[in-house]
Amino acid sequence: MVEKTVKCPKCGKIINCSGNPGEVLKLTCPVCGTQGKITFEREIKIKDAAVKVTDLRKVYGDLVAVNNISFSVRKGEVFAFLGPNGAGKTTTVEMIESIRKPTAGNIEIFGNNVATSFNEVKERIGILPQEFYSFEKYTIRETLVFFSMLYKKQANIDEIIVAMNLKDKEKMLYKNLSGGLKQRVGVAISLVNDPDIIFLDEPTTGLDPKSRREVWDVIAGLRKKGKTIFLTTHYMEEAEYLADHIAIIHKGNIIAEGSLDELIEEYGEESVLRIKDCKTSDIVDVLKESGFEVVKKGNGDIAVRIPYKEKILDILSIMKRECVDYSTIDIRRSNLEEIFLKLTGASLGGLILES
Repeated sequence: MVEKTVKCPKCGKIINCSGNPGEVLKLTCPVCGTQGKITFEREIKIKDAAVKVTDLRKVYGDLVAVNNISFSVRKGEVFAFLGPNGAGKTTTVEMIESIRKPTAGNIEIFGNNVATSFNEVKERIGILPQEFYSFEKYTIRETLVFFSMLYKKQANIDEIIVAMNLKDKEKMLYKNLSGGLKQRVGVAISLVNDPDIIFLDEPTTGLDPKSRREVWDVIAGLRKKGKTIFLTTHYMEEAEYLADHIAIIHKGNIIAEGSLDELIEEYGEESVLRIKDCKTSDIVDVLKESGFEVVKKGNGDIAVRIPYKEKILDILSIMKRECVDYSTIDIRRSNLEEIFLKLTGASLGGLILES
């Protein structure tokens, strides 16, 4: 159990509570009745951590690019580092990769301090940088063979080509590849040393939706193989689709962290059930009498707030009992875009939610 003390934002009452790591607890202030939620941060044992970052800071003159951030990445998970352009994502990942030197802080990869023991882990990591280029007159196979020769440990190139769905393209020159194929080759290059953790920095930027989905399938396949993926992205849907754990960074600070469900539970609004084109006018009063918050739209739709998922069956039972005439129903819950806007009070500034 983890002990935590919080302060009521309305009356200032100090509340002591306890919970398990990763648990989201609903609280009610005993003085003023204000309701809220609190998350007990997950604990990752040292043996389970692929990456551990503590108080990491990077300063360029007067600009604080990364401001004392701390987080851990569990072995075998897809960790999404989500934020707008300029938030500090690439700066952070390049410090982890030992490309940039931190102003302060500590970074460990598989228990090895990056500042003093990077040579101990460099053979265990694969990297796809944000700006990726290769040799234009090399074929895909030649490209992978070349990069594999840079490592002591080498993966099976044929297996990588098959896994990346590049078998029928392996003799094509790099310069003739589409944007999506070039990114798949980039991911393939990050695998030539059979790494335990792969850093993918904005791997789908600039790709069309079809090519982006193909890269997503590749990343999902790597997770199934037990690889740890550190993914930086500014695509909302990408993080929602792929990530086991998400850290949202804004202006150099991590402002929220957790699984998608945890973030929605803590920061999101209640889900809403929408009854489209409802022709049974008295259902609004019936639902209100049953304790539901209901809003009737001008187009005939009805929106019902769902305080928790078990209430969905109650609403459906009432609709069946009252013989409600409608076209369709759907359930909508908060997403990462809404959470970001709620936490920052700012426009997305580069964050993208695919339609």
